[in-house]
Amino acid sequence: MPSYTPPLRDQQFLLHEVFKVTDEFKALPAHAEVDAETINAVLEEGGRFAAEVTFPLNQSGDAEGCTLDKATHAVTTPRGFKEAYAQYIEGGWAALSCDTAYGGQGLPFVLNQCFYEMLNSANQAWTMYPGLSHGAYEALHAHGTEEQKKLYLPKLTSGEWTGSMCLTEPHCGTDLGLLRTRAEPQADGTYRLTGSKIFISAGEHDFTENIVHLVLARLPDAPAGSKGISLFVVPKVKVKADGSLGERNGIFCAGLEHKMGIHGNATAQLVLENAEGTLVGQPNKGLAAMFVMMNAARLGVGNQSLGLTEVAYQNALAYAKDRIQMRSLSGPKAKDLAADPIIVHPDVRRMLLTAKAYAEGGRALLTYSALLIDRELHHPDEKVRKDAADLVALLTPIAKAFITDNAWIATTNAQQVFGGHGYIREWGMEQFVRDARINMIYEGTNTIQSLDLLGRKVLSNNGATLKKFGRLVAALVEEEGVNETLAEFINPIPQLGDQLTKFTTEIGFKGSQNADEVGAAAVDYLRVVGHLVYGYFFARIAQAAQRAIDAGSTDPYYSGRLQVARFYFARLFPETATLVRTARAGARSLLDTEAALA
Repeated sequence: MPSYTPPLRDQQFLLHEVFKVTDEFKALPAHAEVDAETINAVLEEGGRFAAEVTFPLNQSGDAEGCTLDKATHAVTTPRGFKEAYAQYIEGGWAALSCDTAYGGQGLPFVLNQCFYEMLNSANQAWTMYPGLSHGAYEALHAHGTEEQKKLYLPKLTSGEWTGSMCLTEPHCGTDLGLLRTRAEPQADGTYRLTGSKIFISAGEHDFTENIVHLVLARLPDAPAGSKGISLFVVPKVKVKADGSLGERNGIFCAGLEHKMGIHGNATAQLVLENAEGTLVGQPNKGLAAMFVMMNAARLGVGNQSLGLTEVAYQNALAYAKDRIQMRSLSGPKAKDLAADPIIVHPDVRRMLLTAKAYAEGGRALLTYSALLIDRELHHPDEKVRKDAADLVALLTPIAKAFITDNAWIATTNAQQVFGGHGYIREWGMEQFVRDARINMIYEGTNTIQSLDLLGRKVLSNNGATLKKFGRLVAALVEEEGVNETLAEFINPIPQLGDQLTKFTTEIGFKGSQNADEVGAAAVDYLRVVGHLVYGYFFARIAQAAQRAIDAGSTDPYYSGRLQVARFYFARLFPETATLVRTARAGARSLLDTEAALA
């Protein structure tokens, strides 16, 4: 059986020693009173909930899955899932970072992000049910009418109702301009929606009596393509003006997908038959409103993979310390045993350290991104809010694609540490691998994220947003550039930054001649930028750890952070050289291949 220990020390190290969040909060009036003791208490209790309530349901939920009663269209989730959700609600976890105006606790988003990392480690499939509600909440909070906010936000905040996002249709996934679901306006101001949606995570379940579906559809006079998409809120059960529930709406589950992983989450095929909904935002402007939810989901998916990376690493580390196989090449290390623990072997350490480094780098990226969102939402200075929003936009595709790609590497490495036992269900490792695989696909495949980063976030504004991140790197280099103790962690970053500037200019020029050059380079480009971002955060981690050591600390935790950073720069960061070279190979080797693909 696998085990899980919440990484509280790692989270607290980032929050308090690297990012110094309480100093940051002092500049945000909404969070000025949040102190370290509050943060630590919330995380400790949240970690306990994850480890003791949802983690024990992970393997059983995977084995049992969800069941659909086709006669009633009702979905039953695995044993214990509904009861765990009731405890989640009772503990007030749904309201943690929600607006106090709708019953929320108003705590910083970064705190919610850390809590959700632990939930994702414990049970990704379960966590997706409440996780999707946050996206629905954000979309309605940003674009809903006052009436919609009054009806739906208090229930989403409390967790009494959950939410879903209904985008994909059988004939279209990422290309939402092709969607066919129709919305007919009614005399009373409502709309009647007809169509079908697939791959709707948490689209039907038995946790709550109502589900708030956010649905993309077309109005009768809508222009073709993505410019003709509108967003509607379509509750599973109609809501009366006083907030009470009315009759069942015309949206129901027609089937559940049979999937490789996340078996405990109901991935629903939804059919809309004259379903009643109300318009969110402006007609034909639904995609902009839905992007609020989609971007929240993309950060959430990165967090899912961070959680899986961490739990897979923890179990692989424990196994490597216990399993004995062969002797160390440099001589026996455990002379009282018949063989040495496999952790003495260099390649086992490579696999463990790869997972550990990708966990630490991903956690730093997501923590910082969440802190930027708090700044964007609550800082009194408009320019600070704008700069934070720009950086979040830049980092979101990296958080989604780079972290999920790395989690696939990390979980399969962790599985490999177990040898044949990693392929056996009882150890839990094969589930982590299966669950991790979807994260590279949904909420926009990682190739789509790469095109978004290079095309929309970099080339479209001549690298202006990327330069904002570059200024963070420059400030760190200026601060520590002459510190020889940190040179091995600092020097590689500006070197890669200079290469990236030239690399970006080159791709931009080639892309202006042939747009396929951008598509051919985008995936490699994102990984290069991802390593620049991770390099920056590992340098900051090393800086904080070294300062603690210089101040006299003998806690081995700090030397451990330096060792992980050293491994990252020595073994993972150099991947950028190959990536730049393959990206420069251009589109011809991919597209001039008709004979090869005949």
